[in-house]
Amino acid sequence: MILTVTPNPSLDRAYEIPALERGAVLRAGGDRVDPGGKGVNVSRAVAAAGHRTTAVMPLGGPEGALLEQLLTDQGIDVAAVPVTGRTRVNVSAVEPDGTLTKLNAAGPELTAAESEALLEAAGEHAAAASWTACCGSLPRGLDDDWYARLVARTHRSGARIALDTSGPALLLALAERPDVIKPNAEELAAAVGRDLATLGEAAKAAEELRAAGARAVLASLGAAGQLLVDDTGLYFGTAPVAAVRSDVGAGDASLAGFLATGGRGPAALAAALAHGAAAVQLPGSSMPTPADLRPDAVTVTTDPPLDLPLPRPVNGAVR
Repeated sequence: MILTVTPNPSLDRAYEIPALERGAVLRAGGDRVDPGGKGVNVSRAVAAAGHRTTAVMPLGGPEGALLEQLLTDQGIDVAAVPVTGRTRVNVSAVEPDGTLTKLNAAGPELTAAESEALLEAAGEHAAAASWTACCGSLPRGLDDDWYARLVARTHRSGARIALDTSGPALLLALAERPDVIKPNAEELAAAVGRDLATLGEAAKAAEELRAAGARAVLASLGAAGQLLVDDTGLYFGTAPVAAVRSDVGAGDASLAGFLATGGRGPAALAAALAHGAAAVQLPGSSMPTPADLRPDAVTVTTDPPLDLPLPRPVNGAVR
């Protein structure tokens, strides 16, 4: 069972439009509403792959009730922490070439009591999980060290934890030695305080974060592929994508594939690549099923081209 913790979940409404025109009235060719938030997406991908998952999150208002129902309908156990604020709603506009424009709401401000209740709920379920994945931005009311406290509590329960966040919340959590961190290229660069132009520079940055406390680094490098640095070595992989339809949740699907395949070594990296490549070819924030995966098309190597240029980060903010 994989446990996910999402401090700032959302409802994600996506509209498919011909082109984004500022100030115009646009007609959508299609629209959908999906559960949102990075940890929520990890649970959705785990469930789509046929594995058990429990999602811990704060929920409030009718939006929170709808989010819980949507997740329950997908076979996900929800451990809801009631809050007084209303769960946020995010809106995405997706153009035919895959260009995504996303408006993310701030979300509710959690009280000190609600913050502690969320930590307690995560701790209660961690012992029964093979992995805990804590993901996304912190809502208002949670201090930057909240993830560090969660990592410490999870380790005290004897469980492993993967962390997908950025900024001060990531840096403060490194001291508690998370088992895996999952930055994208922009977040990796921000964590080490410099631009990263090549795969070799990204690998060096990953080693620096391991020296700072992370036991493993799984880095999404956009169209270039994914990099894994852990105690078994350095691995780099790629997976072909015929056409990008939406990249919302693709990184979360990758993390789900990685953890569901053990969370360590080249086999887990290959699963991450297969899940991420499948996700970007689906609409909205749809999560891939086993039928969508092409594991035979994935390439993983221990001798990557370290001079490979990295693409300019796009949509790199934590969602």
